[in-house]
Amino acid sequence: MKFKISSILSYQIKSDTTFFFNIQAAHTKTQKVLEEQLLTSAANVIPESFDRPAHNARILRVRVADPGYFEISYTATVEVNLRPVKFSNAVLESINDIDNEAAAYLFPSRYCQADRMYKFAESEFKNKNTTFEKVAAICNWIHKKVHYVSGSTNANTSALETLTQREGVCRDFAHLGIVLCRALSIPARYFATYASRLYPPDFHACFEAYIDGKWMLFDPTRLVPLNGLVKIAHGYDAADTSFANIYGDAASIGVEVMCAPLDEKAFDRQIPKMGLVSYA
Repeated sequence: MKFKISSILSYQIKSDTTFFFNIQAAHTKTQKVLEEQLLTSAANVIPESFDRPAHNARILRVRVADPGYFEISYTATVEVNLRPVKFSNAVLESINDIDNEAAAYLFPSRYCQADRMYKFAESEFKNKNTTFEKVAAICNWIHKKVHYVSGSTNANTSALETLTQREGVCRDFAHLGIVLCRALSIPARYFATYASRLYPPDFHACFEAYIDGKWMLFDPTRLVPLNGLVKIAHGYDAADTSFANIYGDAASIGVEVMCAPLDEKAFDRQIPKMGLVSYA
């Protein structure tokens, strides 16, 4: 499936500022960038690109020395080939069967205090027989128990606070899914993405859980179809995948995001059930 994506970020620069943007589509085994274009409003500003392989991230470093208006825009055509995966009688996986790279996503992180969630996770989800059933139950619980409320949280809100407040946005839903998985010894990581049919359009977040040797997509918000995601990056939590990190004096004045399938009818025919796709 091919998608057209774009993002336009606008800022008012007050003094010399350096940005690190994470807005480009990732290169993965299941995702190919067919074409892309990057533009800035300042002719003398040339972005420097570098990769963070551990997170599948492509970072743009941009210095804007002069005060005034600044805009950066990114457009791309991306082909995504998600693979359906079915689980039947799979048993609950042992932590000893998890490879070292995936095992790193068992640990607590800045927004996901898995070490403080063990008792709650065990009491709610211990009766499920397989890893997939546990993760599916976690997503169902979050969707039913946590209210999606725009503006209800901020950049400092952790998964523990989301569990207590029972409200949040996609970022918070993803963090809560991650922390409950990790508390049950299931590796899980944050997934930053462009998303088709998200209203209002914006950057989106969900999470991946490691099941039977595969990274599987889950979105407890259920706001978008899983086959409508174009990956930007993954990480331990949102701290690893922010679309903009600012060093200097600049204020954001606009964010415009778009993601649309090039073939709407084919897209509709391929919408999968929750979690039944692998996004290596």
